[in-house]
Amino acid sequence: MAQVYVGIGSNVEREANIRSGVDALREQFGDVAVSTVYESAAVGFDGDPFYNLVAHFETGSTLEVLGAALRQIEDAHQRDRSLPSFGPRTLDIDLLLFDDVVLHQGKLQLPRDEIEKQAFVLRPLAELSGELVHPLNGETFSAMWQRFDQSSQPLTAVALDW
Repeated sequence: MAQVYVGIGSNVEREANIRSGVDALREQFGDVAVSTVYESAAVGFDGDPFYNLVAHFETGSTLEVLGAALRQIEDAHQRDRSLPSFGPRTLDIDLLLFDDVVLHQGKLQLPRDEIEKQAFVLRPLAELSGELVHPLNGETFSAMWQRFDQSSQPLTAVALDW
């Protein structure tokens, strides 16, 4: 079984879409661990703030099958793929890690580079699996979070009851 980490975000009906997205992951993949949900400013455009979290689960699926399943969940949440890359999202599910696979194939990049660049990805990943090692740089996610300029991208924890 592959260890999978995904980043989940929404800035349209945030709480409802985050809850529903996690429920859909649990229906599809079974046991899904989730980090704290964090509110952050929109990145790359002026828009409503996002709710973001990281989820972890195991799957026997191939990368291709997993990718199709994640897109199907986004589509079920009215994800509009005709909008610009940086814009409002009902539900965005980004594959961050698939075991320790390193891959650059079209739009698929593993590990996803946002891990090192975005607080809303790194902080919940470090919270969920801080001792896990980044497949490229060899650092734990906890160590990466400690050296990250945390003041540059403020995050606010959101209390959601699961």
